[in-house]
Amino acid sequence: MAHDDQTGDETAPDTQIEHTQPEPEVLPDNGYRAGFVSFVGRPNVGKSTLTNALVGEKVAITSSKPQTTRKAIRGIVHDKSGQLIIVDTPGIHRPRTLLGERLNDLVQTTLSDVDVIGLCVPANEKIGPGDKFINEQLDQYPRAKKVAIVTKIDAAPRPTTAEQLAAIQELRNWDLIIPVSATNDLQLDILVRELLALMPTSDAALYPADAVTDEVLEDRVAEYIREASLEGVRDELPHSIAVTIDDMIERDDKEIVDIYANIFVERDSQKAIIIGKGGSRLRDVGQQARIPIEKLVGKQVFLSLRVKVAKDWQRDPKLLGRLGF
Repeated sequence: MAHDDQTGDETAPDTQIEHTQPEPEVLPDNGYRAGFVSFVGRPNVGKSTLTNALVGEKVAITSSKPQTTRKAIRGIVHDKSGQLIIVDTPGIHRPRTLLGERLNDLVQTTLSDVDVIGLCVPANEKIGPGDKFINEQLDQYPRAKKVAIVTKIDAAPRPTTAEQLAAIQELRNWDLIIPVSATNDLQLDILVRELLALMPTSDAALYPADAVTDEVLEDRVAEYIREASLEGVRDELPHSIAVTIDDMIERDDKEIVDIYANIFVERDSQKAIIIGKGGSRLRDVGQQARIPIEKLVGKQVFLSLRVKVAKDWQRDPKLLGRLGF
């Protein structure tokens, strides 16, 4: 069927690199473990991609743009020996807006409560000031065990990955160092096993066996729309995009879900970019967003998108509240 969008208001070898950590402790027969881990790191180091790969389902949106993650999203990994709850948080950064300050506050609250913090550093990029800054911030959370995860080993030659492992070892005395590839599924099972070994014992699972996230449906749909909106934009526009859902209605006569959503930006010039000439870009956003949304809801989707301006919403406390921050 046709879907209508409305503008309205307008290389590396496939090799496995073994880590040098000792084998995880052998759990007793009743040694079920459950706990929380949060991945931190610079933008685009693979935190959300790793979360999705471990959960086995897309629960966190991904993009090369900074500030892609704006909420503490929980993804749940089920294993016979325990349950791992991954808390995907916004990146630690030096804030320039009230939104940035609130995101940093969210990160601090989250990291204060988790059992393990995993610093993600890509294998194909040398450790820089941003990585060192984030590593220093981890000292504020003495309760959590610290692990280093070298991501994207599929994108780096084996010697480069080995150099990165050695460089990371110099940063601190880690509880675990392990290289992985989320895209090629390299060593993810080992990462789950090792992280569970660092978790506290638990009398029972913390989430039901069929749960993959605690995000409500409307929030996941809004995030898919924002993810599609981020593609192809540049400069400050990615920071200025927010999405809200007005309504989601299942039709009685057809297997179709009508979704009415708003894409907010901060200036009229940004609104014109999102809409595109003759509404072409907004149609592309709708087409891209519908793919994961239809998979999520299990039905065809009619998606109505309206682009609106909320002037300087990142700095306005009232507008931040209206937009869910």
